[in-house]
Amino acid sequence: MMKQNKVLITGKKFAKLTLVSVAAFSLNTSIFASEVTSLDVKAVCNVEKNGIDNVLDLATKYNKIAKKEGLEFMRLGMKTSQYISGTQKSIKDGSKTVDILNKKKKKTGTVTTQYAAWRACSFAIGALQQANEAKTTWKLAAPGDGYVY
Repeated sequence: MMKQNKVLITGKKFAKLTLVSVAAFSLNTSIFASEVTSLDVKAVCNVEKNGIDNVLDLATKYNKIAKKEGLEFMRLGMKTSQYISGTQKSIKDGSKTVDILNKKKKKTGTVTTQYAAWRACSFAIGALQQANEAKTTWKLAAPGDGYVY
């Protein structure tokens, strides 16, 4: 018969494990936040300088994080992930344009593949930058604060 080892987690051990995991998550988030806020969107999303594949890779990387945080942008009826997939499909097919689709998947217009890649990249990074900026700049609305609502 095999002996079973029981793992007993006391209150102190649990507190230490919780503290370590919270600290690791906070450190990872702060490193990520500083990485995103320091990015120059115009420079890193420049399709002519960096190439469309590199720009799409950046868009994919940051949009994945934005989706996880619930921050994915939607413009002209398309989410950032739709811009990414549409651009990738256009490149694969050799097309020079990406179709703009509404919520019902109906074509409402077209843009160039370069413009779609730039939009995807700038929206993915912009969503994360704005979320990080909002942590320090938001305030509750108050009567007489001078803002017009």
